[in-house]
Amino acid sequence: MQETLLHHIWNFKKFDFLNATTQQGQQLIISSVGIHNTTQSGPDFFNAKLKIDDQLWAGNVELHLKSSDWYAHRHEKDPAYDNVILHVVWEHDVEIYRKDGQPIPTLTLKELVSESLLRKAQKLLSNKTKWIACEDEFPLIEEFTLSHWLERMYLERLEEKSNEIERLVEQTQSNWEEVLFLMLAKNFGLNVNGSFFYNALQSLPFNVVLITRHNRFQLEALVFGQCNLLQANEEVFYANSLLKEYNYLVKKFKLENHSTETPKFFRLRPDNFPTIRLAQFVELYASNSNLFSKIIKCTTLQEIETVFKIEVSEFWQTHYSFTSSHKQKKKQLSKAFVRLLIINTIIPLTFFYNKKNGLENTTIINWMRLLPLELNNITKGYTAIYPSLNANALYSQGLIHMKRNYCDKLKCLNCEIGLKIIKK
Repeated sequence: MQETLLHHIWNFKKFDFLNATTQQGQQLIISSVGIHNTTQSGPDFFNAKLKIDDQLWAGNVELHLKSSDWYAHRHEKDPAYDNVILHVVWEHDVEIYRKDGQPIPTLTLKELVSESLLRKAQKLLSNKTKWIACEDEFPLIEEFTLSHWLERMYLERLEEKSNEIERLVEQTQSNWEEVLFLMLAKNFGLNVNGSFFYNALQSLPFNVVLITRHNRFQLEALVFGQCNLLQANEEVFYANSLLKEYNYLVKKFKLENHSTETPKFFRLRPDNFPTIRLAQFVELYASNSNLFSKIIKCTTLQEIETVFKIEVSEFWQTHYSFTSSHKQKKKQLSKAFVRLLIINTIIPLTFFYNKKNGLENTTIINWMRLLPLELNNITKGYTAIYPSLNANALYSQGLIHMKRNYCDKLKCLNCEIGLKIIKK
């Protein structure tokens, strides 16, 4: 027996509650199991309503696998547990008393729960060999149930990202343009170089970015310099020119850069080389004034996509790195890459901005339904199990959140899909 399963049994009254009696032999009638406490310290359920024999009670309920856990957790010394009206346990092994010496009514569930429910739950919670625990049952879930749950998963994911954005907003003193700059820097680097781009460009004062934004060459020198991509090379005039400009700007603006790391090129396709992604990032800011203000006013996905229609500077049209050249290629941001930026940067930031300013978020949530399903190992895994899954980005983001926060952690009893399987 796991404590999460015990909480589920009590929360959804998955036991023979009509024949429930306390360990002391009192008849128990449960009007309300209470509100499940999932965030605070203190008893597991607040504001339960019970009738024990002829006495009505309103208060808190605490759950344990064994009665003796009450003392093991030192609840007898914690005032937060003084108003517990019922102790619910799987096994009763010791009497529990209040401070005044009166026993706390105890309900033992072991004999009141069906073997069928236990078998289903234990099978689900102990299945660690499959990709997801409910892999065999998952395809049998109704599409309506799955759709409803994935929408909730996506909203949880947005709230999770909102916490990160809120910290960044506080750090920048509500400079939304700077917040966007740093978030885009991270997402231009993708999984391989995202954290490096973020940290490197966070060391670049945003007011310096604004000052140099209209001079593409200076902005490129700053960005490439802070990312440690400029080295003296007599054979590459452009690299030497950028390095010379960067050294001048470092002195002018008294910049600091203590990092000795460099971005990764290994196993990346040339179009994803950090040099190309940074060149595109520079072009985005060199081509747009007040980028956040421009994006927040967009009312359609097409308007946002238009903002990201940029081309790299002339040098990068014939280079993937400073030392190798090729035939001219414009190297615009691909439609797939722009969609990633919209999904991972624009929509989460807009969601938080709207929420903070009391604006509705219906439109941007609907944008996610218009974007196609993202293709990654997680979405491929689920669609292989559930081929008829509707394909859109809202679902793919929901699947990512569900896999990392529920399936991988075997939180089946906190998942609507897992609960459906157990109920069946």
